[in-house]
Order: sequence, then C-alpha cells, then structure tokens
Amino acid sequence: MIHNQKQLPEGNKNMATKDITIAPRYENLIENIGSLLERARGKAFIAINEILVETYWEIGRQIVEYEQEGHERAQYGTKLLEGVSADLRLRYGNRGFSERNLRKYRQFYSLYKIQPTLSAKLSWSHYVELLEVKENLARSFYEQQCLRERWSVRELKRQINSLLFERIALSKDKEGVLELSRKGHLVEKPADAIKDPYVLEFLDLEESPRYSENDVEEQIISKLKDFLLELGRDFLFVGRQKRITVGNRHYHIDLVLYHRLLKCFVLVDVKVGELTHADTGQMDFYLSYYKKEEQREGENEPIGLILCAAKNHEFAKYVLADKKNMFASEYKVKLPSENVLKEELKKLLE
Repeated sequence: MIHNQKQLPEGNKNMATKDITIAPRYENLIENIGSLLERARGKAFIAINEILVETYWEIGRQIVEYEQEGHERAQYGTKLLEGVSADLRLRYGNRGFSERNLRKYRQFYSLYKIQPTLSAKLSWSHYVELLEVKENLARSFYEQQCLRERWSVRELKRQINSLLFERIALSKDKEGVLELSRKGHLVEKPADAIKDPYVLEFLDLEESPRYSENDVEEQIISKLKDFLLELGRDFLFVGRQKRITVGNRHYHIDLVLYHRLLKCFVLVDVKVGELTHADTGQMDFYLSYYKKEEQREGENEPIGLILCAAKNHEFAKYVLADKKNMFASEYKVKLPSENVLKEELKKLLE
C-alpha cells in the first residue's frame, strides 16, 4: 500500500510531470526525441520522393520502349495510353494513372533518358514544372538554378513564368548563354548580380504614372520575400529609408541590402520616371558615403542599383560608362512579352 500520495487537482493533467519538466535533463530528452522524429520525417520524405521520381521515370521508359518496339504511330500511341490508363485504374485504383499522368511519365523519360542525371533534391512536382519548359537550354538552366537556390515549386513556377532565363541570357554572349544553361547563374562580380529588367508583377501595380516612388517602395516592403527572390540568391535585407547625415543635412536611401557572396552593401534607389543624370549623381553620393563610412575591413565596395520605370539605353551607356559599381535597371509591373524575349534570344544564339 502506498502512503502519502497527494490528490492532483482535477483538470490539471500536466501537474504530474511538473517536477520532471523543470529538470534540464528532461528538457534535453524531449528535444532529442523531437529532433529524431524531425530527422526521420525528413529522411522519409526524401526517400518517398526519390522512389516516386524513379518509379515515374521507369513507367515512362516501359511505355516508350513498348511503343518503339512495335513502331507505334502517334495516333495508336494515344489509344495505347487510354487503354493502359483504364486497365491500371481498374486494377490499382484511380490515383496516378490518368491518361494525362501517363503522358507526363512518358515525356519525363523522353527528356531525362539517363536516370543518374535525375536529382533526389527535386520532387516530382518540380519536374512537372520543368517539363512545361519546351527549350532544352532554358529547362537545364531552371533545373540547375533550382538546385543552387533551393527553390520551392511555387518559386520555380514564378521564375519560369517571369522568363528569368531569357532575361539573364540576353545580357550575355552566345558562350555565356550556353554556360548559363550548364551551370546556372554564377555570381562572381557585381554585374553578375544585376538583372535588366526586373519583373515586379507581384506588387500588383498598374502600368500607370499615378503611383509614386513611395507606393512602389511600400509594395516592395510588403512583398519583401518575392522581391528578394526576384533579385536572386544571397541578397539580404538591411533597411528601408536608411538615413545618412552629411553637413547637418539628412538624406534617405530607399533600400539597403547586403550581398553575402560579394560581401558588399547594395544601395537601391526607386524611380517612377525615366533615368536621369540627377539619379546617377545622387547614387554616386550614396556610394561614396557608404564606401567611406560603412564599408568595413574585408568587405568590397558597395553596389548602387537605380530601379527606374524607363531607361534610354543610349543615354545609360554614357552616363554609367565610368561607374563600375553603379547600375540602372528597368522594372516591369507586368510580365514581359514571351515572344519578344525568345525572338531576341534566338537571334543571339544564331
């Protein structure tokens, strides 16, 4: 018989472990078990994803080889998929065996015939988005960039829709474009970190002169994650309307960022009009101040980015000629014309 056992107050189910939970060893136990569970779930997700990708690739291979062995015509190939879909769903249920999915599996194998090139870091949902990219160069770029920057499926889809490959590729020569498709976008110098134009469709602004610079800035801050994704990897947000004081006068920089890889500040000035000489003079002042007052030992010189609604390229070429760390890029509040960008890229590659 147990004596001196106290009655616990009704409704307080945690009282029994109160003395235990305050002990550091017990807290460590809970933390360790939680970490084990999280790691196990992560490994299970990776393993399941890898199995799914391999399975869908193998299904595609089986279909393609069956068609090729019989030299099936395209018309019969469609009927084949209809029959396979119906028989598989009858035997195994509806999940994953629609005619549309089977077509995806066949396309998947056709584009990725060498299985070892498949990445375990990309989910089947990633590959579904990649299959929508028709040009091999662009698809290879998005695949490499997705691995490099660990894009979610949503981020990958957005970058494809905003024609990121075409926008970056047009700033390079033919060899640079081919390198871009093989390795993704490598940032080795300040110019590599800058795009032109930037697509800010996520700000939900109309193509109208009615909005102000403050409106654009407010929207950027409210959609900061999307803005940093558009800028690219390694950009970190430092502050907005950063005040600097010179000669008892105050000045404000719209946005201050930091680039981890380049180890430098990035100063962003937002303009709703066309690029002017005054804009570059103002940015030159900001860069001089940051170089003298904010740049620390081991850091590189700051970069200046003027985000403008419009830019005369001939004027920009001269006004920025001797400014190695200053750039002016247009921003678009609507997605660019796919046909125009692809035609320009086609001319470059030819």
